[in-house]
Amino acid sequence: MDSDEHIDIRGRIRAYGARQLTLARLSAPDDWQDELRGALRAQRAPRPIFARDGDLRLFLESFAVFFTATMIFLL
Repeated sequence: MDSDEHIDIRGRIRAYGARQLTLARLSAPDDWQDELRGALRAQRAPRPIFARDGDLRLFLESFAVFFTATMIFLL
């Protein structure tokens, strides 16, 4: 590559960003705000205390393993 040839990185990055923005706008649904509100509502919905992916269940399972290992060690 000659020293006189420079690649315009900033222009390429701007063009890439513009293309990504256009693609995001085209793929977004028309009622994206309602869809976002629904997704947030579903995420914030109260879960059962012993949900499959809940923190309390993970704590209790970890405690059970720890307790069992401690009892086996002490015996």
